[in-house]
Amino acid sequence: MILPFIYIAPSEKGGRGVFTSEAIPAETVIEVSPVLILSADERKAAETTALYNYIFEWGEDGAAAAVAWGYVSMYNHHAPANCHYTMDEDFDTITITTVRDIEAGEELFINYLGEPDHAGETWFASR
Repeated sequence: MILPFIYIAPSEKGGRGVFTSEAIPAETVIEVSPVLILSADERKAAETTALYNYIFEWGEDGAAAAVAWGYVSMYNHHAPANCHYTMDEDFDTITITTVRDIEAGEELFINYLGEPDHAGETWFASR
């Protein structure tokens, strides 16, 4: 499920990002995406490809990975983020929810480190 007014467009962050053409209230689920689970070995192989920047750690120990369908892998990182992602390992989904009111035309961001306001350094900052 992706709300019909969510779209992909060029981002000032570089590459592409996820945007909204309509205002969205805080605490709105904007996407529920199924994921493909990769075993720890499959994750290691995926990390040698362009998928490295698009997969999510998965499982209690984080050794596995998930490839999200829908737009989930296209959300750019920002801290603080205006959206939050939740992983549901029982149903193999990732849900994106707004954490504040969003204006029409605004880019939607998640924090790759988990919590929307987490200020730690990302793995790609040192690359």
